Amino acid sequence: MAHEANLKYTSDHEWLDIDGNTATIGITAFAADQLGDVVFVELPSVDDAVEAGTVVGEIESTKSVGELFAPMNATITAVNDAVVDAPELVNSDPLGDGWLIKVSFDSLDGVELLSLDEYNALVTK
Repeated sequence: MAHEANLKYTSDHEWLDIDGNTATIGITAFAADQLGDVVFVELPSVDDAVEAGTVVGEIESTKSVGELFAPMNATITAVNDAVVDAPELVNSDPLGDGWLIKVSFDSLDGVELLSLDEYNALVTK
């Protein structure tokens, strides 16, 4: 499990664990709590090219439906089949086993990423 302080965040309540030109992406614990009990996860296909800001997945809970957005132009390199089979992982371990997708990207130019402190300030307004 990645340490929260080492991750980057988006205003769409996603976390990114960036390593070179790859990123593992999931939703934050705050987002998982807001959604409630996750019952269904739909993810893109490996090798899909995605554009920044577009919806690439869906997370359904007993309360609502949340969307997973691509934070940057990227190619999907892996999807977490475990969360498709056991959606509750998004609630029980959002920063670990509940990760959603892995992507490769060329650049983070123009991508607005937040530190943990900046993200916490956003969600505690």
